[in-house]
Amino acid sequence: MPYLDPIQKSYLYSVFFAPRGFERMADLGMQIAQQYLSPFDKLIGLVGLAGSGKSMMIKGMFPGLELVNDDDGVNIRPLPLLEAGEETTRFYSAHTYHVDIHFEAAFTQMHVLAKAILDVLDLGKRVVVEHFDQIYPFLNHNAHLLIGIGEEVIVTRPTLFGPEPQDIAGIVFKSQPFRRMTHSAEDLCEFVMRKHGLTEPFIHSDVRHGFIFSFQKKPELEIGLDEVEQEVNRMIAADIIISFLDDTHIHIGDTLWLCHGPRMHVRSTGEIKKFSLNREYLTEPITGRFLLVGLVGDRVDQTMKDLNKIG
Repeated sequence: MPYLDPIQKSYLYSVFFAPRGFERMADLGMQIAQQYLSPFDKLIGLVGLAGSGKSMMIKGMFPGLELVNDDDGVNIRPLPLLEAGEETTRFYSAHTYHVDIHFEAAFTQMHVLAKAILDVLDLGKRVVVEHFDQIYPFLNHNAHLLIGIGEEVIVTRPTLFGPEPQDIAGIVFKSQPFRRMTHSAEDLCEFVMRKHGLTEPFIHSDVRHGFIFSFQKKPELEIGLDEVEQEVNRMIAADIIISFLDDTHIHIGDTLWLCHGPRMHVRSTGEIKKFSLNREYLTEPITGRFLLVGLVGDRVDQTMKDLNKIG
């Protein structure tokens, strides 16, 4: 049983907005590691669809850990986890291992992966498992720390009574489409605003089913916010292809666009449902910054205070 400090003895779960982009996701991973990870946690499980940011989260939580599903490391064969228990390598083996179950299942049977994970845990080493929900039925062993990534990041420390990985998966899988729609709508909105004179730097932030642009001073645009919304919706109606290029760029149609979360997008703009932009800038009382809020999806009778509700 991992050591728990007094703050976590009655801990249930925490929920964060899932940021879009490598830097923000890695920063959240670092924060989660500092606040919730015990040095005695040996099995760390992550649940989320492909492209949700699990690997980014792990890089923030465990700087320097070599991920076996990295594009540059995909040829690390055999999987280091599978050799960790061998007598010839045990003394020199790593302390922390990474495995992506969805990826590794193409090469190794599930029961073999499950046995390798349990063997490494018996050696007192740590295993970080992506797509933990897929291996859990073969382990019969829940994670010491379980993290789900969808539109929100859910951090929980399961007990004998749960939550089960499938419980977390059911929540994050359902919300993931909103995150993709939001990210694509966010980039389209910035694209239109840059096109019409936006030069001010701004901070990205989050709200449920939407995004926030935070400006130090009120932007001066050639068009009004209602026209920005209309132009974004015309791009959505045109069903423009959005495609991954590399770790920092996407294509919006034929346009090259800087993006630090290039895998977190819809396949085409037509998949974005019911985009709307708040028609005026909101003022943050404490800092005086100007906030622009964009939303996607059905929000019947919702007010601003409703947007952060979970469920």
